[in-house]
Amino acid sequence: MLPTMVVQAILWILYGLLLQPEPGTATLPLLMDSVIQALAELEQKAPATEAGHTASAWLLSAQDSCAHNPLQHFLLEEQSLKTTMLDPPSLSPELQGLTMEVARHGVWDGKECGVVLASDGSTVAVEPLLAGLEAGLQGNRVVNLPLDSTDTPPDAGVTFPDFGATVPDVRATSPGLRDISSDVTWADVGAVSPNVRATDLDVQVTSPDVQASSADTKAKFPTTVDSLLVVTLARDLGLNFLQGPQTWSHSLGTEGCWDQLSLPRTFTLLDPEASTLTTAFLNGALDGALLGDYLSRSPEPRPPLSHLLSQYYGAGVAGDPGFRSNFRRQNGAALTPTPILTQQVWGALILLQRLEPAHPHLQGMSQEQLAQVATHATKEFTEAFLGCPAIHPRCRWGAAPYQGRPTPLQLPLGFLYVHHTYMPASPCTDFERCAADMRSMQRFHQYTRGWDDIGYSFVVGSDGYVYEGRGWHWVGAHTLGHNSRGFGVALIGNYTAELPAEAALRAVRDELPRCAVRAGFLRPGYALLGHRQLVRTDCPGDALFNQLRTWPHFDKVSPRRLHYLGLRPICPHKLSTAPDPCLFA
Repeated sequence: MLPTMVVQAILWILYGLLLQPEPGTATLPLLMDSVIQALAELEQKAPATEAGHTASAWLLSAQDSCAHNPLQHFLLEEQSLKTTMLDPPSLSPELQGLTMEVARHGVWDGKECGVVLASDGSTVAVEPLLAGLEAGLQGNRVVNLPLDSTDTPPDAGVTFPDFGATVPDVRATSPGLRDISSDVTWADVGAVSPNVRATDLDVQVTSPDVQASSADTKAKFPTTVDSLLVVTLARDLGLNFLQGPQTWSHSLGTEGCWDQLSLPRTFTLLDPEASTLTTAFLNGALDGALLGDYLSRSPEPRPPLSHLLSQYYGAGVAGDPGFRSNFRRQNGAALTPTPILTQQVWGALILLQRLEPAHPHLQGMSQEQLAQVATHATKEFTEAFLGCPAIHPRCRWGAAPYQGRPTPLQLPLGFLYVHHTYMPASPCTDFERCAADMRSMQRFHQYTRGWDDIGYSFVVGSDGYVYEGRGWHWVGAHTLGHNSRGFGVALIGNYTAELPAEAALRAVRDELPRCAVRAGFLRPGYALLGHRQLVRTDCPGDALFNQLRTWPHFDKVSPRRLHYLGLRPICPHKLSTAPDPCLFA
């Protein structure tokens, strides 16, 4: 265990090295393991390094890394300037080359920079992750807002966008702004501990109903902000939704593809018009918030950051499989309830308006307008990201090309057909195994069955992820005679005698259909059917089918109901799960 002061020094040294790499050095693959390796190397050198400078002071003197983010500069660096730090030890040339690749998050010309591939298959932005770790290490997270946020402080620095030249001294005009009240704790702003098993959660994601002018508002006018949530998530949510409705369709959760998975170097977004609120950025922001919260609650001595990240992107922090990156959305929903996050986004905009009075999107904005932006941003984030399953795109699991020309679906569809794969028979619990199972099934479907592609629309693993098959837009090959009428969703494993993991069940029962309805892919009154109800098969297994019968959208498919739904049996007798020549057209 390293003292907190040393751990903070290591983090700020790494942050500084991200912005001053040695030119011309070879880079490591853009993997989270490489970032962890850099942290471990710094941690090994830190105890032997002579103290003398604060890491943040070294960072600012080397290159003003937070000039593009004055809110982060204000909330993090002032605290670090007061902390005795260490002279920055040098990293190996390879690790310095890596830092150049992940220095700062950004989206340019359809490419996303500053991101790495984690072992769970997710892509993570490094900058918000590091910001969250630093905020957690600082411990004091509650920051008082100025009482009159509409006043422009004197000597507020130069006008936007040349803000980096001068940091406005807001503390001079609002002495209480940075003061930490001794009787205010994180509980006062509604935090929920993340040390809860995501597999035990049944998070109900609801839409925020926050209106600044309403007497029944759920989010009251913020008087404090949590520095951890502001530097990881709230600021960027607010700023992106300040830009107006024309950007909202591209605002949240765009995925992308790596040039290769073994030695990733270039990440290309699937939507070339994506905003900076990509899936990778939101992953990094949630990871930073969750791990920062964990660090802020951990007693001294705190674990080395390399050890903490290895656990989080591995089997789970402190041996808890529910507290790992696979379940960041469920744990993030527990950490950021809608009213609390709305307050934090609103508060971040208030504080940023005070720091940057000439910001083009904040200038002249009233508190009611800021509250409405915060409400909409939180609603979209809660419903379209936290409330939806994490879906690995085809390129992530190494899909082979479609053979032939796909047939488009006529959306929205009215049915969701549930399958089990039977073979592979064992549930997959990690990305490497699940991705291998997907490739194996695709080869079987293409080369043994003679189909154009893997048959299922989506496949659900027991690792917390959904895997894209033919997706939302193309006709699949999963339910004979009904492929154009519904989506086929399979759970990896044989569920004749046992049930899938709760996270996998929740994805099929709640998250995937709810988000499909919201996006217009599935009708609100859709019917959920087991494969055996339409085709002569035992699929999806007795145990899973009996579970389906208890779900809200399950349809018993009586003969009258079949006629109403337009599903006409060739044979009119009652359906049976036994082998039967009665197939449905």
